[in-house]
Amino acid sequence: MVKSFNFAKLPLVFFGKSKIALLPGLIKKYGNSILLVTGRNSFLNSDASEKLSAGLEENGIIYHRVIISGEPSPGVVDKAVKEYGRLPVDVVVSIGGGSAIDAGKAISAMMYKDDPLEVYLEGVGTKDHPGTKVPFIAVPTTSGTGSEATKNAVISRTGKNGFKKSLRHDNLVPDIAVIDPELTLSCTPSVTAASGMDCFTQLTEAYLSDKACEYTDAFALEGLKALKSSLVPAFIHGDDIEARTNMSFAALTSGICLANAGLGVVHGFASSIGGLYDIPHGLVCGTLMASANKVIVNRLRVKSPDNTTLKKYVVLGKIFLDEKKRPDSYYIDGFVDYLYDITDQLALPGLKKSGIQENALREIASLTDNKNNPVKLDTDDMTEILSERF
Repeated sequence: MVKSFNFAKLPLVFFGKSKIALLPGLIKKYGNSILLVTGRNSFLNSDASEKLSAGLEENGIIYHRVIISGEPSPGVVDKAVKEYGRLPVDVVVSIGGGSAIDAGKAISAMMYKDDPLEVYLEGVGTKDHPGTKVPFIAVPTTSGTGSEATKNAVISRTGKNGFKKSLRHDNLVPDIAVIDPELTLSCTPSVTAASGMDCFTQLTEAYLSDKACEYTDAFALEGLKALKSSLVPAFIHGDDIEARTNMSFAALTSGICLANAGLGVVHGFASSIGGLYDIPHGLVCGTLMASANKVIVNRLRVKSPDNTTLKKYVVLGKIFLDEKKRPDSYYIDGFVDYLYDITDQLALPGLKKSGIQENALREIASLTDNKNNPVKLDTDDMTEILSERF
């Protein structure tokens, strides 16, 4: 029998090559004045940026620009709101990776509010966000976070008392998402690897989540099939538009899945590590995915050998190994081995190379949540995951 479930609303999605050309017309539905939020380099230096600027000018659209360097902090959002919050902005448009989209999402939610952003952050603030916002359009230029389809904006403050928390409300789902795979062609191999492994982790964790249902499973499996054939080709041949298109689809699908099924321990680590260290989110996810799944499988076999999650690992193994008529254990262990192999293929560095000290591993583990994980892990389990990738 199909489980009961709730499903979050989605943006109006435009997906495919050259869809960026639709953006000026979509903006005009809201007005003539926009706040354009972008990353520091990739889009601004592209031919697509020049074409968009010309299209905005032709349509009489006035824009103010905010450039986001790195993952957004409360201060970055508050500064943008202070600078532009009293201007007649009809719509906020983010074009960039997950950081630019999360920043734009938060800015659109904080325009015309007097409170600082931090008071609305989960686990940090004291107020619930009312869900009011300026209309928001998301245009991803990487294939990773799926933020173009989610209701939360991830905000970080790095350091001793740092945090990585979400501003969240059902109304903060972007009004429109324009996903044009051609915008990802300029991604460097390292960005392709980190964002792609973030996407891979999100699809896998949502599929294995204790909140998953048949509906999210269907999305996750289609996303994983697209990723399987395309992540490594996109990494090796950055101009492979077919691979880039499949990865854009997988990333969008991962956002839909995580919004409805939640995530597991790898993203728990990304949150705790991201609050303490200035390390890219996707890199944390990518480097820990293999060791985390190895520990999860081992604990399931000991604590709950009849758990249906092990059957899901069999399904994953069949997708990624392309072999038939093997025992279940072959597919389970083979999937974990595949994760180690792809970690090596994508040259993902360990935690030590990212600046984490060995004596900090247990502290990180103690700060890490593993809700929605298919088996509950204790501090020793999580320290084991970290230690293997040190």
